[in-house]
Amino acid sequence: MTDERRRYLAQQIELGGSEIILGHPRAAQRDLTMPTPPAAGGSPKWMKGAPPIPGPGMAVLSPTAALLGNDLGALASMDAVHERIRTTSCCDLCPHRTNAVPGEGDPRAGLVLVGEGPGATEDATGRPFVGQAGGLLDSILEAIEVPRHSVYITNIVKCRPPQNRKPLPDEIAACLPYLHRQLELIQPKVILAMGGTAGESLLGVKKSLGELRGKVHTYNGIPLVVTYHPAALLRNPNWKKPTWDDVRIARQLLDR
Repeated sequence: MTDERRRYLAQQIELGGSEIILGHPRAAQRDLTMPTPPAAGGSPKWMKGAPPIPGPGMAVLSPTAALLGNDLGALASMDAVHERIRTTSCCDLCPHRTNAVPGEGDPRAGLVLVGEGPGATEDATGRPFVGQAGGLLDSILEAIEVPRHSVYITNIVKCRPPQNRKPLPDEIAACLPYLHRQLELIQPKVILAMGGTAGESLLGVKKSLGELRGKVHTYNGIPLVVTYHPAALLRNPNWKKPTWDDVRIARQLLDR
């Protein structure tokens, strides 16, 4: 088996897929979940068994800087937004942080990924998604042939909540203007909201993750797909397959 094929199979085992049995005796002793790669020259590997793009969901517009009562609209670059986040204390999370985590990636990215908030490793490094969940996210991006350096990754709140608890409403409200400005500067083709907090915050609703998944919402006219947070997949592997489907929906939208 080639190294490329081994890497592909390992990704699909990690992400979940349809069950097959490999011919090697050792492989036959365990259940491996993965789709069979298509023949060379066919569709991309990640398209094998991908769901069709679903129908429309909610359509929302973000508030303007004027309505938010701030001067973030004057920040003309992502570096300026990052610097403001790092040097500003806007809620009770800020005094307890080691580092603010503004986000990272291509400021002209076609795909923006939004999580809930930094964890311990992110707080220590100032970078988003660099812990165990970040490793899984990297595998997902590699599997859909979208390098991490080509996307932009951030969170709803930019400072770590204590014990990684869910951000409180006032903490989310204090940080959301930064995210609105980041998205305004990037103007991505697709937004992938990872987790219920990210989906609810971007869409301005109070709904379950199940209600938000399976639709293509729009944020300022940008397609927005909601899926599970990578950390949730580490707790419940049964969510890997639906997440893989959601991610491939976002990937198809990226190609439009």
